[in-house]
Amino acid sequence: MNRQTIPKGKLLIIGGAEDKGKGEVDMAYHNPKFVEMEILKKLISSKSENPRIEVITTASNEPQKQKKRYKEAFQKIGCENVGFMNIQTKTEANDEKFVDRINKAETVLFSGGDQFKIATILGGTPVANAIKDKYFLDKNFTVAGTSAGAAVAPEVMIQSGGTYEALFESDLKTGGGLGLLEGCIIDTHFLKRGRFGRLAQAIIRNPGQMGIGLGEDTAILVKKGHEVKCLGSGMVVIIDGREITHTNINEVKDDGAIYVDNLRVHLLVRDCKFDIETYELEYPKPRS
Repeated sequence: MNRQTIPKGKLLIIGGAEDKGKGEVDMAYHNPKFVEMEILKKLISSKSENPRIEVITTASNEPQKQKKRYKEAFQKIGCENVGFMNIQTKTEANDEKFVDRINKAETVLFSGGDQFKIATILGGTPVANAIKDKYFLDKNFTVAGTSAGAAVAPEVMIQSGGTYEALFESDLKTGGGLGLLEGCIIDTHFLKRGRFGRLAQAIIRNPGQMGIGLGEDTAILVKKGHEVKCLGSGMVVIIDGREITHTNINEVKDDGAIYVDNLRVHLLVRDCKFDIETYELEYPKPRS
């Protein structure tokens, strides 16, 4: 990463199904040390008395349902200053009123749905540029994304695929994301939906990228564009392709399966830290 382009803002990348205080998922069953609404609370840990949050529901096919859920969730943790932008066309993404709202917000949250919609509708528009500019220039600004909103954050995103247990070259589709995060590819709902194979394939194709698979109600907080801390009740899976020794990905035909040797994997949990640039891992010290 060019040191002149180190972002001053923060990224909160969420694996989906983050706890919203509704008891919809018994996360305590999955992790006895579950912390209620831990991830969403990070979005209001601002010095401002009444931080403005804008939720962008472009990815969702049910924007009103998303609006109701997030409005209730943020109210529960004491945040009433929440707006919703259901931008569904390029024309809307060029509208200065939305740019103005971005510039006045302290947090922008991309909801889940279809990351391809976010990339194609918002990519290269004044709204996306305003978010990116503020992220790089404003130390008090946070960009968050959950599920599809997380997958679209890097330069390279998984668009679709990974539907078979074996890895087929023709099955995985990747594309360009919003470019907020360099050096990694993100996948979400990682354990619940069995997505290890597709993220592994994305890294076999792009071995210089770090694969980051996020469990549900799990997130990473990124500072300076590369310093990462794990949050939430689930697991963060790191896939490292730098030491691959054998793979047939360059020769295999569309109907042939991919093999790989020496793909490395790391499993991280809350309070673990890592660096996207150096691949250095740091684990929390055991309590005495």
